[in-house]
Amino acid sequence: MPRHVHIIGAGLAGLSAAVRLTKAGIGVSVHEATRQAGGRCRSYDDAATGMHIDNGTHLLLSGNHCAVDYLKAIGIAPDFAPADFRFVDGANGESWILRLGDGNLPTWIFDAGSRVPRTALLDYLKLLPLLIGGADRPLREVIDRDSELYRRLLDPLMVAALNIDTPSGSSKLAAQIARETLLRGGRACRPLVFEQGLSTAFVDPALAWLTERGAVIRFEHELEALSVADQKVSAIRFRDGEIAVAPDDAVVLAVPAYAAATLVPGLTAPDQFRAIINIHYDFAPPTGSPFMTGVINRNVEWIFAFRHRISATISHADRLLTLPRQELAETVWREISDILEMDAPLPKWQLVRERRATFAATPEQNARRPGPRTRWPNLFLAGDWTDTGLPATIESAIRSGRRAAEMIPSG
Repeated sequence: MPRHVHIIGAGLAGLSAAVRLTKAGIGVSVHEATRQAGGRCRSYDDAATGMHIDNGTHLLLSGNHCAVDYLKAIGIAPDFAPADFRFVDGANGESWILRLGDGNLPTWIFDAGSRVPRTALLDYLKLLPLLIGGADRPLREVIDRDSELYRRLLDPLMVAALNIDTPSGSSKLAAQIARETLLRGGRACRPLVFEQGLSTAFVDPALAWLTERGAVIRFEHELEALSVADQKVSAIRFRDGEIAVAPDDAVVLAVPAYAAATLVPGLTAPDQFRAIINIHYDFAPPTGSPFMTGVINRNVEWIFAFRHRISATISHADRLLTLPRQELAETVWREISDILEMDAPLPKWQLVRERRATFAATPEQNARRPGPRTRWPNLFLAGDWTDTGLPATIESAIRSGRRAAEMIPSG
């Protein structure tokens, strides 16, 4: 077993690896380039609005077992809501609730009052070619895009999960999402509400847990290069100096794909990315508003009704990156006001654009995802862009860090 492991990056992948290694009794140092941990999954106090907001609104489900195990390991008891999901058609105002129940099997597809309106059991059976597997293909070649099931559930679900236009998405990734959530019944689909912010759940408790157990965490410590000798990483070089990597030490590189590609010569990794836009409004939602509302036929795709604010998420948002911020904030607020039946002027708001939020989840880009091992036996990769079998989600990031950590002792 290694004497010490240096983890580069304090996002969820890096923190997951650090927690797993520390539990195994291995010394850990975490080196983070920025001033804060969490990466794309963190909270901050916005000076312009006075709100405490997340840089991105992420959804965790009870079936995300690696993420749930991570939370429990750092002392957080997840509190999941019922697996009832409200949807609204922005074109005609029609709304419905997908009721997945609380079982371990997808019995909801047999109940007309629980499944997607105007769908029949046969519509779901038509998904078997997708679920059976085979070669990774664009979803346009595998699913019926003219069905009500596609329009009312599959399209909004896959745009959110894959962060790409659904027809171009990877069939393998889409199928795995379905296998780990919808096909496992409502017990695997209960959402976790992060009322106090993502950092409160995922980041701050992990930092405290690691520090209490002797892990070293350094911020504003950006890795510049890896040095190699005798076919192993021998040193890691930072702006303030170089740290030797002993023969029985290891390194976990838990940085974004584009950063890893510059640090590891010859690394094949995803090189196409997609944007996500989140807009936070300083306005308490109407009493009784569902925590989460899926929207079709509008710009906004998901509305999250927190206790003291309303947040909106738009995935696959590259088409909106050049739109003026004020115009987009006003447009989305009108849509939210209509869907939540509010009559209120535009409140204070903050818009967060993540231009490279996730890798483009196409079959071609999915094939470029590396595993955790590299050609150097003491260097391992982690991140939601590595080959976890899932798209770039919280579960994927945490799973990647856990897997890299588990491979180190036998590396």
